[in-house]
Order: sequence, then structure tokens, then C-alpha cells
Amino acid sequence: MALLGAQLVITLVMVSVIQKLSPHFSFARWILCSTGLTRYLYPTDQQLRTLAGVPKEKPKRGKHSENGKVGDVFHVPRNLDIKLESAKITTLDVVHLKYYTEYQWLLDFSMYAIIVYILTEAYNYLYPIKDEINLSILWCVVVLGFAFKVLLSLWVQYFKGEESVGERSTCIVTGFAYLLIAMMVLIVDENKLEIGLEKAYTSFNHSASRFLDTQGLSSTGPASKIVLKFFLAIWCGLLGSLFTFPGLRVSKMHWDTLRYYKSHKLLLLIANISYASPLLLVSLWITPISRDYLTVRIFSGMNGPLMTVARFESLRLIIIVVAGLLKIVLMPIYLQSYLNLATQRLEIQKKEAGRITNVDLQKKIAAVYYYLCVVALQFVVPIIICLFFTFLYKTLGGFTWEGILMGTMEEECPADELPKSLPAITTDNIDKTVIHTAEEVQLALGSLKQIFTTDVYRGVLGLATWWSCFALFATSAMGMFYQSYFSNM
Repeated sequence: MALLGAQLVITLVMVSVIQKLSPHFSFARWILCSTGLTRYLYPTDQQLRTLAGVPKEKPKRGKHSENGKVGDVFHVPRNLDIKLESAKITTLDVVHLKYYTEYQWLLDFSMYAIIVYILTEAYNYLYPIKDEINLSILWCVVVLGFAFKVLLSLWVQYFKGEESVGERSTCIVTGFAYLLIAMMVLIVDENKLEIGLEKAYTSFNHSASRFLDTQGLSSTGPASKIVLKFFLAIWCGLLGSLFTFPGLRVSKMHWDTLRYYKSHKLLLLIANISYASPLLLVSLWITPISRDYLTVRIFSGMNGPLMTVARFESLRLIIIVVAGLLKIVLMPIYLQSYLNLATQRLEIQKKEAGRITNVDLQKKIAAVYYYLCVVALQFVVPIIICLFFTFLYKTLGGFTWEGILMGTMEEECPADELPKSLPAITTDNIDKTVIHTAEEVQLALGSLKQIFTTDVYRGVLGLATWWSCFALFATSAMGMFYQSYFSNM
């Protein structure tokens, strides 16, 4: 293993770029502040008094609030004709928003990780990586860890306080629903849904048993297939629950986009294609309508199928990446549709009878903007998870972008040839403890390489990639059904 190879140089350079460039440029901040997003300002007390004809009360002694200021709460009619003022979002406006730090760090770090991955893939294409660890995998794992942490923190908010009973119940119900669906999916024949878990389990069981035998240890093999599938189903249920409210939010923003941009036909077409793309991604793993149709069936007038198996695998990866990048390109449009929710709330309020306090009215308008970074995270985190699961699936699964299927790890280094010990490193300047530790680390890496074969990675990461796309599709479909149902009432 090279001590200082091109991969390590790429990583060190990118770390330096992050340190130097982050204070001056942020992709996440650019999306919010440089794409023309407009927020709506809530009316001031003076404007509300003027429109409603409410005279300004004189402060009375003894009726001061706890902080020493006079309470200025009054009522105005709900159908008050209010025109909201708009303003461009600036950097000073967003730095104080809740979850802005998490949003900026996650999106910026994801962009840097994508750059590292692209550079590593280019290096691997020119000089294939054989005896080195692919460092881009570590970047992808770190991004997925941050993404799940942020998504879990948003999800936990629904379980705090007594006001979010409905959201909490929705998360629990959808979690069990996805658990049931995952159990049904995991028992589907591999000839119909090609996740690859059967082959992964067989490969892991065989390689693990053979490795333990080589080390002189007796073992009956790993856990049973049913137990493993049950824990995978629990993980799928949790991921589906985490995707529930992001999917509902995206559906609401898509519904509003179709309403606000009626005159932009091309934009609506692209938005609809992007919104429906998870359905295409899910169908790519259904063998009868994807693999068999493209790689097995021979149409009349042709001598062979439309594409080879390797090209189909590459096409599947490329489609996922293109769909994810398309959603990120459309992100400012969806965020503007969300910000327009302030005027929509005001229009709905005008149709109601009664009166409302000035504070409640201002909170109703201001809450839309203050929730902007949370909505941005709900939009972008599922996309990031799908993208980086795809990157791991491609790299660890032994696939290529140009349609050439690489060999498995078992073929490169059979488990029967696994060394029980490594040659001793002789040097006078290095301590023997360091030498022994290095030998153990290299031996451990070699052992893991034999146990976690390419088939194991293809099965586990194939399930993770497909289920992420499925959860994104299912929650979006549920949200669109919810929007269409209540809009027709």
C-alpha cells in the first residue's frame, strides 16, 4: 500500500481548499442568496393599525411586561386587505436561521466530496487502484454519516413537545408501514427484484467460514438469513420513516411550483420529469421490465439485445446521478415556491371570519422564512443519501461508468491464499511495536477484503440504493395524493 499516493494528495489538497475557500465561498449560501430567492416581510404593528383603524393605546402604569416593555397586542380582522412587501434574501438574513449551520456544512462538504470522488475516479481510470484503499469511499461514508445525523435530528423534533402529536403519529405509522413493505420486498424472488441479497449472503457465509477455518477457529457460520433480513427490514423501516416528512414537503413544493409557473411550459416539463424520476429509478431494479427487456430480449431486425449486462449496470448508475443532479438544479425554484407560501397563507386567512392578534398574524408570515433552512435540508438530504449510496455501490460493487464489469475480489486474491502472517519489516529506526501494529493493520485489512467480497457489497449497497430511491418515490407519491385529495375537497 502506497504511503503517499495520488489519492492522499487529492485528499490533502481538498482539505486545504475547504479550509481556505469556505470563509469566502459557499455553494449552500450561493443557492439561498445568489439565485434570486425572494422572501416576504410580515407587516409591522404600525401598518396593521393603519389598515385596521386601530388607535395606538397609551402605555399605562403597572401594565408592563416582564422585560420592562409595554405589551402591544391588539386584534385585527382576518380578512384585512394586506399587501406583503418582498425583499431579496441576503447573507445577513440567513446566518441566523435555525439549522443554517447544518445545511451549509452538509451541502458544502457534499460538493467537496463529489469533487474528490470525481478526481479519484479519473485517477483510477488512468492508473487503476490495486494495492491502495480508495479514499473516496471514506469521503462518501462521512457524508452519509452527516446526512443521517441531520435527518435524524429533524426527525427527533417531532417526538419532542406535546404540540407535534400528529407528526409523531405519522412517523410511527409510516415507519411500521415501511417495515411491512420491506419484509415483503426481502422475500421477493431475486429473478423479479434483483437486489442481490441471496448471492451476498451465500458469498459472505462461504468466505467467513473459510477464513475462520484458515485461522483454526470453529464456526457454524454467521447469523441465519431470516435474522439478517429482519434487521435489514428494521433499517428500511427507519429510513422510510425518516423520509416521510421530506417527501411530503417536496410534494407540497412541487404542487405549488405547478401552480406558480403555469406559463413556463418547459420548466414544468423538467420539474415533472424530475419529480417522477424516482419511479424510473425503482423500476431499474425490477428484472422483467428493465434488465430482461434491455439485456435479454432480442427485437426483430436485431442480432442481439439492446445493451450488454455491464452497460446496463453503468446506465443504471448514470441515471441515478443525473436524476439527483437535476433535482439540485431545480432546488431554487422549489424553495421559491415554498417562500410563496406566506402569500398563500394570507389569502387563505382572508376567507376566514373573525379576528386575529397582530402577533399571531406576524408569526404566521415570519414562520415561513424562519423555516427555510429546515425545508432546504428536507429537500436536499434524501438526494444526497441516494447519490452517495450510488457512489459506494459503484465503487465497492466493482462497476464502471463506461460499461465494463470488473472482476470480483475473490478472483483477485482467493481466500485460500490468505497469509496467516506478514513478512517482518526490518529497520533500525522504527520501534518494534510500531512494526507489529502495522503488520496487524495490514493483516486485518487483508482479512476484511476476503470476508467482504464484491458480491457482499453489491447486495448490501444495492439494497441501500434501491430502498433509498423507493422511499423517495413512495413518500413523494403519498404527498402528491395528499395534496390532490385535500385540494379537491
